[in-house]
Amino acid sequence: MSASARVTADKTDPDWGIESARAPGNSVAGNFLDKKTDLMITHARRLLACLLAGISLAALANGQPPLSEQVAGGDSEYIVQPGDFLIAIGARFGLPPTLLARDNAVPYEALIHPGQRFRIHNPHIVPATLDDGILINIPQRMLFHFSRGTLLAAYPVGLGKPSWPTPQGDFKIVAREMNKAWKVPMSIQEEMRRENRIVLEEVPPGPDNPLGTHWLGLSLWGYGIHGTIAPSSVYHFRSHGCIRLHPDDVAELFDRVSVGTPGRLIYQPVLLAVVEDGRILLEVHHDIYEQGSDPAQTVRELAEANDLNQAIDWSKVESVIAAQDGLAREVGRRTHNTMQGKP
Repeated sequence: MSASARVTADKTDPDWGIESARAPGNSVAGNFLDKKTDLMITHARRLLACLLAGISLAALANGQPPLSEQVAGGDSEYIVQPGDFLIAIGARFGLPPTLLARDNAVPYEALIHPGQRFRIHNPHIVPATLDDGILINIPQRMLFHFSRGTLLAAYPVGLGKPSWPTPQGDFKIVAREMNKAWKVPMSIQEEMRRENRIVLEEVPPGPDNPLGTHWLGLSLWGYGIHGTIAPSSVYHFRSHGCIRLHPDDVAELFDRVSVGTPGRLIYQPVLLAVVEDGRILLEVHHDIYEQGSDPAQTVRELAEANDLNQAIDWSKVESVIAAQDGLAREVGRRTHNTMQGKP
């Protein structure tokens, strides 16, 4: 697909339509937010994100998170379908489209054809194991669903853009709705107005509703997990804070959860794992909300806390950190008498 065709296809993403029912501002007064107020809200969101980051980093320094032991995804094959393009395929599998092109020796600007076979290499470290519920790692753009300590499924997700970040914290599912109408918050109406778009107050169920067909409302007021009419926007940061999944994935998750299912949103851009065969894996993501993450320091602390310093090839660690491609990469192996050098 040509560059212009791919960009045009990606514009099916209704950026205005993501989605959060949260409407910051004084809705009682019935006035639209002016630019100054909107700017103040943006700064407040960023300040809250920084405060949360400080809590997370303090927890990391004083007591490291448990070392991961599990990886989702891996290697599979995908047959290109009519209408597919690299961004859409990458979004479906939680894989940067540039890596998808590179792994399959296809120029990023190349035209792809139905029936073409693509190797999918998308290993993601599972950050932790919950007894039951949903775990979403924001920088990783992945949702993990557990039941009785077992990972049932892992899905790529789309999350809030940096100016409208997805919040961190514990939550519960408080609503399950099919074909929910989207009541456009006042703040998003004002955004539409500023960008000279048609200002909508409500979008009924149907093909133009950005919430898709499935909605899981969260106890974090105004936020939800839902589908999308723009599947290629998954695995990106484009929403107004909500969590969106591919339509097939959200339908599957919807059927597996109930009101009261617990969940947690975390912010962990650096993940280290030792899997069953002894391989040490590292996965590094961009600090999308600029919370001050230092990947090298985090890896050193995790290695020290888990007695892995001598088992790690620190030159490989440097390469993974430099790339920050968001996939699990091998950086060593836990064996006796392994001497790879100190960080």
